[in-house]
Parts: sequence; structure tokens; C-alpha cells
Amino acid sequence: MPGYIPSRTIRILMVLVVLAPVASAAETGDHSRSPWQVLEPGLELGEFRSPQKSDSGDSIIRVLRIDPERFSLRLMNASATPDGKLLTAREWVTQRNLVAAINASMYQTDYRTSVSLMKTKTHTNNPWLSKDRSILAFDPLIADLPGVQIIDRECDDFPSLREKYGTLVQSIRMISCRGKNVWTQQPKKWSTAAIGTDEAGKVLFVHVRSPYSTHDLINILLALPLGIRRAMYTEGGLEAQLSIRAGEKVFDFVGSQETGYREVGDTTRARPIPNVIGVVRKIQK
Repeated sequence: MPGYIPSRTIRILMVLVVLAPVASAAETGDHSRSPWQVLEPGLELGEFRSPQKSDSGDSIIRVLRIDPERFSLRLMNASATPDGKLLTAREWVTQRNLVAAINASMYQTDYRTSVSLMKTKTHTNNPWLSKDRSILAFDPLIADLPGVQIIDRECDDFPSLREKYGTLVQSIRMISCRGKNVWTQQPKKWSTAAIGTDEAGKVLFVHVRSPYSTHDLINILLALPLGIRRAMYTEGGLEAQLSIRAGEKVFDFVGSQETGYREVGDTTRARPIPNVIGVVRKIQK
């Protein structure tokens, strides 16, 4: 996507706030340890040192792997609340009793409306279907459908599928239905939040605070042992956030827009965002 930059021009260096008891294998360089930390059954946090070093930061790719058999996704919108208040990912998690939250998609200058299609069964944030080819779909309305999938308009029958899911979130495709990198190389680099699915049907919340071009980041994700099959871009810059609360394990990740910008204001705080994809536990039978 030549010329594309993340929504809003946040000229901020990256920051990362993490409350974690043990250093990861990626951080220590101990390749004998598994990159996955089990937070609870069906929920794992993976930390992988990128095979391509970033210009700055730790060059670690962080992935929350979610089993849809044990967890459900929920779209949370400020536009669906009486006060319309924006929250950081951490606040969305703590105030809405979520296990985790990541950016749902980029948003417009009203700081409420997504750039393209975004709806639940009871609330429509944006009814407009843009040219973007990826749609995250969950809350199936009929049986025998995957609980979560990333629909690719190039090879899936979206007109039929859109009537069969209660929640739809459209965004920019990163990895196609054929497993290909579909993003044109660009000189600019920034931190990224993205959502993917793997070969086992698990959901991947991806957060990378070190700046990469999106083209390079996609190649990195494909090279890592993630089994990633499809992925969509959900945000870049300081707004790119991932927050996790699993028992006593607490993680908060935020990023930066791109290298070469001067610091502006307080760089230790995440920016409030209007829309997130949240994770909630299913009641196990």
C-alpha cells in the first residue's frame, strides 16, 4: 500500500509498560526455553526475537495466542456507550472485565468512527464497506461456522458470510488467503498492532513496539514458528496497544509511530482509543 501511514500523526517514541514476573526466552536469548508462556488454559503469550533487527527497541514480536474454544471475542466501542468515552487498552480491560484487548481498527478524525465497516448485532459504528479486503468475523448466527475467522474478500464469499456473523470488523489485509505478503515496501517504519489466525484456527493478537515497515513485519511473522495463515492490520503508532490480565499476570504494551520523530509530551502513557477487540472467558462445561 504505497504512501500509507498509520492513522493520526503521533510523533512519539515508543514506550512499553510491562508488569511480568519472569524475563522471556526472547529477552534472555535462551533458545532452549519455549517462547510461549501459558497464562491460563487456552491463553498463551509468545515472545520471539525478530530475525531482522529493528533500528531501535528490543526487536521482539509479542503474540497473544487465544483458543476460541475457551475464549470469545467482543467488539467494544466508545460509540456504543452513553458517554462515548475513549479508554486505553488497559482501561478497556479493567473497566469491562476483559482478559485482553487490542486495537480493533484505525479510526477517523472524530475519534469514534472506524475507517470502514464495524458492527455488532446491536450497534453499528460504521456501516460503510471500504475496498479493504480483510474482515474479522465472530459471533456466528448459525451453527457449523467457525467461531472466529478472518474473511478474505478475494477468495471468500463475503456477501453470504456477512449475514451469518453478528460482529464484523473490516481492516487492511496483511497476509492473504494464499498466505502471501500483500503489502508494498515503504521507507517509513512504526510499531504495529495486528490480528491474525493460525493453522489451528487460534486467534493471534500481535504487538510489535519496535519500528518496522509493514512489508518487513509481515515477512517476519511468516518466518516465525507461528503457523500464521491470515492477518489484518489494526493500528500503528502510540495508539497500537495490547493489554492482558490473566490472574496475577499483567502485561501492557504500547508503541510509537515511527523512527526519526521528536518526543512530544508524556511518552509513558498510552493514548485512549475508541474501539478494541476484547477477550472474555467462556463458561467451561
